[in-house]
This record gives sequence, C-alpha cells and structure tokens, in this order.
Amino acid sequence: MVRRAWQAFAPRDARRIAAFFDEDARWLAPAGNATAVALDVTHHMVGREAIVRFLTIDFPRLFTEDVAVTFRGFHADGDIVVVEETMEATLSNGNGYSNDYCSVFELRDGLIHRAREYMDTARGTRMVFADQTGNPA
Repeated sequence: MVRRAWQAFAPRDARRIAAFFDEDARWLAPAGNATAVALDVTHHMVGREAIVRFLTIDFPRLFTEDVAVTFRGFHADGDIVVVEETMEATLSNGNGYSNDYCSVFELRDGLIHRAREYMDTARGTRMVFADQTGNPA
C-alpha cells in the first residue's frame, strides 16, 4: 500500500493521493527544514487536505523539474512501514537537489495515518538556499 502511495505522488493527482490518507492523517518533518522554510509552510501537516495540498501545490513550487526517487528499501512490521530513499530534483533556484530520506509510515484501517520524515536538514539547507555556484545566498 505504501509503495502504491508513492506511485500516486508522482503525477500530483490530488484525488488519487487523497485516497491513501485517512482524514486526520499527520505528516511530520523536522522543524526548520529547508523545504518548509523556503515555501513558508508548516513542517507538521495535519489532515488529509493539508497533506494533499503540500504534495500537489506546494512541493512543485520548490522541486520544479526532474524529480526522481530511488528507493533503497521498504521494511514492514505490521502496520509500520519504513521507507529509505534518495530524492533528486532541480530546484526553483536552478540548483540540483539530492538528499537521503527515511520515512516511517503508520497505517490505520488500511490508510496512512501518520508519516514521520527524516532527512539531512543541513544538506537540504545548503542546496535550497545556495546560489547557482553553491555559495550561500
């Protein structure tokens, strides 16, 4: 189910994405992460509608081209699924982006109830806020 959810994220189809989350789902990422700061959005999305909005409207404002996810592993134990991945993309500032992520999904009644996302926040900040020569903006 979590693999199918990732496949639904790529085309940014709101209806298709919404079908994977329960109504009161939560998506938590580290406070102050570069994506949330650059987009001026919360790092803690609450509710299916907020998560779908982020994935379909906010995310593509920063990660504008060539978004690719390489999965390193899916590990499941009951209703807990851990996903290891590398995401690459071209940012709105023209910089390349490449960062490793680990996400923990908690399922409830066959839907994603909670997602906790971990990444190298310092690395993300360097890429998102650097100019095209790699120097801090």
